[in-house]
Amino acid sequence: MSRIGRMPVTLPAGVTVDVKEKEFTVNGPKGSLTQEYDPKITIKVEGNVAHLTRADDENDTRAKHGLYRALLHNMVVGVTEGFKKSLVIAGVGYKVAKQGNKVVLNVGYSHPVEIYEEDGIKLECPSATEITVSGIDKTKVGQYAANVRAIRKPEPYHGYGIHYSDEVIERKEGKTAGK
Repeated sequence: MSRIGRMPVTLPAGVTVDVKEKEFTVNGPKGSLTQEYDPKITIKVEGNVAHLTRADDENDTRAKHGLYRALLHNMVVGVTEGFKKSLVIAGVGYKVAKQGNKVVLNVGYSHPVEIYEEDGIKLECPSATEITVSGIDKTKVGQYAANVRAIRKPEPYHGYGIHYSDEVIERKEGKTAGK
C-alpha cells in the first residue's frame, strides 16, 4: 500500500473540503482551490481529518493514490499559509523594481524586461536584487518562479543571472594563462 496515500490529511480550523463526483474543493482563509480526481480514489472527510482510499491495486491507481493525497495536502497548506519562492538577481548593474502590478527587471539586456502579476500570484521586491513570488497554488507559484528565472539563467563562471535564494550555482574555472 502507498505510504504517502494512506497518511491522513489533517484540516486546520477554518478549512473545509467539499468532495463531489469528480472533483474536490478546499476552502480556507486565503481562498479556495479545486482539483479533479480519478473516481478510483475515494475521499472521506471525518471531522478535521481527510482519508484517501483506492479501489484496486493496479499500478496506475496506486500512483494516483499518493498523488491526490499530496495534492490535497498542498491545497490545505496553500489556503492556510500560502507558498513563497524567493529569487535573487546577481550581476553588475542588475536590479529590479516594482511599479504598480508589474516588476521591471534590468538584467543585462538592451531593454528592461517587464513581468506582470497574474491571478493568484503576487510579486514583491524586498530589495533591489530580490523578487518574492507568492500565492496559494503551489504549482502556479513554482511555474511562475521558474519562468522568471528563465529570463536570465545564472551563468557558471561568475554566477550572473536570476537564481533561487537556496540554489547553489556550481562555478567553473575560467581560462588559465599559458606560460
